[in-house]
Amino acid sequence: MSSLRFSQILWKAAPRASRVTRLVFLTCKEQVRQISLHEYQSQNILRQYGVPVPRGRTVKTASEARIAAQELGPACIIKAQVLGRGRAAGKFDNGLKSGIQAVSTPDQAEHVASKMLNQRLLTKDNGTDGHVVEKLFVAEAATYDSQWYLAMTIDRENYQPAIIVSKEGGVELDVLISERPDSLFTFGFGISEGITNALVQDIQQRLGTTDQETANLTHILTQLYSIFRDREATHLEINPLGRSLDGSFTSLNANFKFDKAAEQRQEEVSALRDKAQEVPDEVEAEKHGLVYVRMDGNIGNVVNGAGLAMATNDAIGFHGGASANFLDAGGKATKDTMIQAFRIITRDERVKAILVNIYGGTYVIGRWSMGKLTGGRVGITQCDMIAESIIGATSELDIQVPMVVRLQGTNSEKGLKMVSVYDEVKIEVRTSADKAVSSRMQIWGWSWSRTLGRRRSGRLNLQCRDRV
Repeated sequence: MSSLRFSQILWKAAPRASRVTRLVFLTCKEQVRQISLHEYQSQNILRQYGVPVPRGRTVKTASEARIAAQELGPACIIKAQVLGRGRAAGKFDNGLKSGIQAVSTPDQAEHVASKMLNQRLLTKDNGTDGHVVEKLFVAEAATYDSQWYLAMTIDRENYQPAIIVSKEGGVELDVLISERPDSLFTFGFGISEGITNALVQDIQQRLGTTDQETANLTHILTQLYSIFRDREATHLEINPLGRSLDGSFTSLNANFKFDKAAEQRQEEVSALRDKAQEVPDEVEAEKHGLVYVRMDGNIGNVVNGAGLAMATNDAIGFHGGASANFLDAGGKATKDTMIQAFRIITRDERVKAILVNIYGGTYVIGRWSMGKLTGGRVGITQCDMIAESIIGATSELDIQVPMVVRLQGTNSEKGLKMVSVYDEVKIEVRTSADKAVSSRMQIWGWSWSRTLGRRRSGRLNLQCRDRV
């Protein structure tokens, strides 16, 4: 499911569950760069931190699945290991329904595994192409009396971690929000304080848990907090969390995400990445020192600097457009990196126009440590070099979509002149960022209107229409 579609679902639930809806909406709508782990990896981390997890084995062949069922079974759950949500409701390209299968014998485990491995699983999260299943997680069938939902995430509106709990787990969070919003409870807490007695008492009072349930839940929350803090996580989800009558809890499935910006510090987490199942263009961009995040629109962007890139996306939205990507070429944009940026953007068939927004000037490369810059060097992003790369990219890549170029800073006049006389592709030059954005709408034949309808947290409801 796209972040846009997920956001729409959450907004519909707003009147009934405003607090948790806003929390999850703000979490999901952000184009956050995260490292997502497979279920078996997330469960292994929980096991390392002492959280009860069913026994399980990762297998790559049907015969290995049979052996695993003999060791763990006879009753087992076989789960396709693909990144994203919606495996249970997914469908394989060979017709098999669901990426989560229950088996009762080793023979059945081998048969089911043979139909899942090396097949493409389509879910609501991985688009029309799906992911080829290369691994299965065979887990023992755990016993429980009810399923809960538990997550620790970031409340981006209040700048703090938050806990989300529901006694009606086993379904996706967007389903809970749209159909059972009253079952969801949220608890914010300070990152430096962690799981305090006051927080535990608040949880017990609002959930109505027994003393035994509270003690066991506190243990899990304490360990989640340790993972969240120590490994710089952005979202730790256990769904379902199996609850037994004796008040014990077991993690039946886990979905963990970590801050990609912390990758250099978190080498163990980084080593768990499955780049084969990440967005290919994002992985390719990373190889060239670019930061690329795929978005839901159809206007491509090439910008240097994360702050300028975010401002550019905001300006596009203000004028009624929607960005196809966030692409930060970095302060050290060079001819080669710019051509690679254009190569990635033009591969996206959704892109109908391109905006280049570059601010030339000095940049510093290095790492800050204890208030000092180590390994640093200074360079200059020159706008004439950027213009050269634009011309080279349009020629080499045969770019046919219209383009608006805004250059400011070092050698900007020279760069704009170079681009303006190039007539192989329709390029419009601008020195104002706002005019550059509005020009791109016009050359694509767009009209826009700001509709002053219902306000949502200070945001205007922008509508964009194609001119016919």
